[in-house]
Parts: sequence; structure tokens; C-alpha cells
Amino acid sequence: MSSNPPSDPACVLRPLDRVFGGYALDLDGTVYLGDELLAGAQATVAAIRRNGAKTVFLTNKPLESAAAYAAKLTRLGIPADEADVLSPLGVLCDYLSEHHAGDGVLTVAEPLVDETLRSCGIEVTTDPRAAGVVVVSFDRTFDYDKLLRAFRAVRHHGAAIVATNPDPFCPTPDGGLPDCAAMLAAIEACTGSRAEAIVGKPSRHMAEALLSRLGVSRADAVVVGDRLGTDVAMAQTIGLTSVLVLSGVTGPDELRAAGIRPDYVVNGIGELLSVLEGAR
Repeated sequence: MSSNPPSDPACVLRPLDRVFGGYALDLDGTVYLGDELLAGAQATVAAIRRNGAKTVFLTNKPLESAAAYAAKLTRLGIPADEADVLSPLGVLCDYLSEHHAGDGVLTVAEPLVDETLRSCGIEVTTDPRAAGVVVVSFDRTFDYDKLLRAFRAVRHHGAAIVATNPDPFCPTPDGGLPDCAAMLAAIEACTGSRAEAIVGKPSRHMAEALLSRLGVSRADAVVVGDRLGTDVAMAQTIGLTSVLVLSGVTGPDELRAAGIRPDYVVNGIGELLSVLEGAR
């Protein structure tokens, strides 16, 4: 990916020029890619913390628990606790408890989703007749049997659909993996129904959970991420400042063609370091 954007004013690099009280940092494509930290990530997070700012790490990837993501960050050199990580799974539990209390949940997901829901006191079922809602997630075990059960729950028994995240693919060092949107599209196509909620970025559900975790005003919070349609759009959902990094999914060409405009654009997270160090 080129680090030199075109001359289009919408794509000119615009470094962050102030320090915030709360930083929401996307993980894949922003802090790390695969098992490698991206340039400047460790030093930038350390500088944010030295300035007394709160940091929350965000992910739309529901394949690991918050504790596992925290352990990975710690292993890579960025100390983190479970409470420092916000994923769609925690937001999903809150959403289902509020909107589908008492409903059985049929999942098109990996085992972690079932385990998380059960730990929140939510009934998980494999019987389409017992499901009031079908939860769809990033699922590397997706198959025809899962599709059929979801189809029957929604089409024949009136279950609602709720998805964890809208991402079409997950960035990886070898080019990416089909993500939740692929599974969701299959279920929506065969049932003729649409998801009533997608709880991950850029939803208001995720945005408000993030702001609660940061514990700062909207004017003092910033979201840093590599996706226009999730990270930047979520920030705009509730009026937070957004920083797009060009180290992940979005490149200069995509930025130029998009209708979403971030407040700031940088090549990578390390470019936040200068203003943070200048504030010391």
C-alpha cells in the first residue's frame, strides 16, 4: 500500500494536532497485523498513558475473548487487561438481555459466542423452533447445516436476526478472511429478512459502550482505526473525533472515492507520537 496519497485535498495527510483524554484504538490494521505490532504502536500507547489519557482497544473480530486480546497485546509489548478491550461479544450480551430477554438464541458462530452468551445467562439452542433470535457472527465453521437451521428459525418460526459485526473480510498478513457479513448475507438472502441490529462497529450500541468505557466527554474522545465504514463511521455516529490510519484496509484510493471523511489522516499510529510527546 502506498504511503503517499494523491493530491486530492480529501486525501492529504493531516496529522493529529491535539491530545485527547480518551483514545479508542482499533486492533487489526491499526495496532498490529497478525502477530506483529505496527510501527510506532508500542511507543504511541505508552505515550498516551504517560499523558494520563484512557485507552480502550477496539475490535470487531469475535473470535477471541477480551481477555485473550489483552493477553496478546501484553505478549506483543503493550500491557493490557481484559477491561481495556471492547469487542462485539460484550455488546451483544447487553443487547440481547435488553431486547430479547427470555428468548432462545440459535447461533451461526464459533463456540466462543455460545460460551459467552451462556456466561451472561442467555439460553443457547440448536433447535430452530425454540429460537427467538438468530445470532450471526464471524464463523470459520460455517456450513450448510448452520444455514439451514438459521433459515428455518427465521423463515418458519419468526426469529429475529442479530449480527456481531458488518465486516466483509478480516485483514490478515496473507490477504484476509471472509468475515461476518458473508454469513449474514447468506442468511438474509435465503430468508428475505434483514438483521434488526448489528452490534459491533459502527453501531450506536458499540459507540455508546466505548464512550462509557473511556469515561470522558465526546469532545475529549478520539477513535483511531483503519476502516472508514466501521472505525470512522462509528466515531461520527455519536460525534467523536476520528483518525484514519493508512496502515490497514483503507488506502488513499479508497479514501478518495469514499463519502466518509475522517477528521485526520495519518500513515500509521506512530504518527500520533509527536504531538503526544510534545504535550509532556
